Amino acid sequence: MVWLWMLLVLGSSSFAYISETLDYTAPRFNVSLDLPPEERWKPVIQQYNFTELQYFLNELLSLIKDDWSRSMYSIMADFFLDFIAKEPYVGEIRGIAKTLGLKTSELTLINIFYETVMACTSIIVETKEGYIYHGRNMDLYFHVDLRKAVLDVDFYRNGQIVYTGTTFLGFVGLYTGQSPHKFTISANAREDNQFLWKNALSLFIHRYPVSWLIRNTLNSALDFDSAVEQLSSTKITTEIYLTIAGTKPGEGAAITRNRDGLADILHLNVTDGRWYLVQTNYDRGTPHPEHDNRMHYAVQKLNSTEQENINQDSLYKVLSIPRVLNWATLHTTMMSAAFPEDYVSYIRNKRYYVFKRLN
Repeated sequence: MVWLWMLLVLGSSSFAYISETLDYTAPRFNVSLDLPPEERWKPVIQQYNFTELQYFLNELLSLIKDDWSRSMYSIMADFFLDFIAKEPYVGEIRGIAKTLGLKTSELTLINIFYETVMACTSIIVETKEGYIYHGRNMDLYFHVDLRKAVLDVDFYRNGQIVYTGTTFLGFVGLYTGQSPHKFTISANAREDNQFLWKNALSLFIHRYPVSWLIRNTLNSALDFDSAVEQLSSTKITTEIYLTIAGTKPGEGAAITRNRDGLADILHLNVTDGRWYLVQTNYDRGTPHPEHDNRMHYAVQKLNSTEQENINQDSLYKVLSIPRVLNWATLHTTMMSAAFPEDYVSYIRNKRYYVFKRLN
């Protein structure tokens, strides 16, 4: 094998990704908002093998290595759920935990854990015709493979889709979602926010988990502008990047959030040459590390594509180039609030590098 790798390296001018298996569309389910919160997720959970689900969720909990820390966080999670958290999330977490035979504290911990580990790429583009498209790669850098747990969900009320989102089994919040004919949202972790205990303590001064804020906004905001205001001003548990796209020319913004309010915001502005916005996990104006410069490669590809050729398909190709797409990418979600029927997530199977000549 050594000689083969030497041949490949020496005879190459670049590298490419190879996937062991093909990418595929995420499973899609309906959740009825007309049902009591405790019952909403049961029809979805029942489509899966309970033993596998319990194993997967316990693997997530194992990421909290220290037994003392896990016990402390469990006590805090129980207190939060009993006295601070609000519906429908309390009822939904309790319902899922009961269905799976898990402790509510364990499921609550899982529901606040993701915000510290999302290393993602979100891109908004505006076409020459004024259409807005929004794509995101969800990257999670830890050993638990969540690909089998990804699902798209249409949330219904009175027989109508109120909003759509992409989530993980057992997780009631949303980091990616769409309010049809209004706006789309995606969240990316902010690089200097890697401490679970800060997020946990924030819960006790009535700050919102980001995934709950996104779901609330999808449910209640009347339009793009009111969604931007809600996402910019609501106090939250963690520093985060929020990318939001509307349906009209210019309706796109990359929001940088502190826990207590807005840190920075940048809007689409074709007149100023900003027909796209790219957000990864670093503040604008700060150098991106060489080992993780997804921004550079995404911008390079967008510029070579040019606005005349941008659409949902070409945006997907931008999110699929090496480095922007990487071994930790779980799914790519494509969405456009003006065309809500096109919402789709693709599960991206693990990539590995091979060196080869690229023609």
